[in-house]
Amino acid sequence: MTQSSPSARPARALHTLLEEGEAITVVCHNNPDPDCLASALALGRIAAAAGIDERRICYSGEISHQQNRAFVTLLGIDLKRFDPERVRDRPEGSLLAFVDHSTPGRNNRVPPETPVDIVVDHHPAEEIDARFVDHREAVGATATIFTEYVRELGAEPDEPLATGLLFAIRRETLEFLRGTTRAEYEAAGYLHERADTDLLRQLASPSVTGATLDAIATAIENRRTRGAVLISHVGRTTERDALPQAADYLRTLEGVETAIVFGIVGRSIHLSGRTVDSRVHLGDALDDAFGDVGTAGGHRDMAGGEVPLGVFADYTADDESLLEIVEQVVSNRLVAELRLSDESSG
Repeated sequence: MTQSSPSARPARALHTLLEEGEAITVVCHNNPDPDCLASALALGRIAAAAGIDERRICYSGEISHQQNRAFVTLLGIDLKRFDPERVRDRPEGSLLAFVDHSTPGRNNRVPPETPVDIVVDHHPAEEIDARFVDHREAVGATATIFTEYVRELGAEPDEPLATGLLFAIRRETLEFLRGTTRAEYEAAGYLHERADTDLLRQLASPSVTGATLDAIATAIENRRTRGAVLISHVGRTTERDALPQAADYLRTLEGVETAIVFGIVGRSIHLSGRTVDSRVHLGDALDDAFGDVGTAGGHRDMAGGEVPLGVFADYTADDESLLEIVEQVVSNRLVAELRLSDESSG
């Protein structure tokens, strides 16, 4: 494993590794957001400058958030569905890279134990194993790291890339209000004069689907509060990314410091949470509550998770009954993990 840091000139180390490659598969995490997508786009450009002609950006899951769909369309990102067979027994010159996540089989469909060549990430993680690792939890966005790479390597970004990186930094830090470091401001200053301001406005104000509004409305209706913690669900929805939007909105309710929203999407239960309570590490809390039955984690103030329906679906074929079981079990786990009182209010 190669552990890089800013003082170790990781941009040069990454470029040297890329020069040895003949092809690269950049794997985004499931349901990639702007930070992941912009980082993948930047790595693809750096790989091209290093002489790699065969480049693929892949993802699993769905791109359901209207902002993420607009990001892919307006920036012209050529995304491919991830095929696990492409990373099995690959030749030496075929590189595998993770951006904005770090572990095979965790928030991606890469088979566990698959050798990874490149990892660049800012999310909490332990024991990252790759030939090149640049893991900086203190940085506010993975796009910040890639902006540093672009600058150090002298690769002048075109308008789409500069716009994508700048929007990703703004979105990941909630307009520089969350987890922002000096590096985010320096990156934004560099990117601002190279970005397309009209395109930035389009990315910031995408259209919203009726299904998303319906899911948010359901979350508002189903909300229950225990002290400063709000727990709600959207029932069954096709709009996975309505959950973080609902959590963002419900967290702003007067008296609420932590909001967690869950719902059934396809064959899984998805969760999304937001908090401003300094006593709570939401990523750790969700991991402790659901890590034994699914995958969960994230930052102190922003986290999510996914639990396969699995045994829940075995209890009943009736969808209404299934929703009731899921609501009870998920709510009980959250109440126990966060040590909440049994009394709740709407």
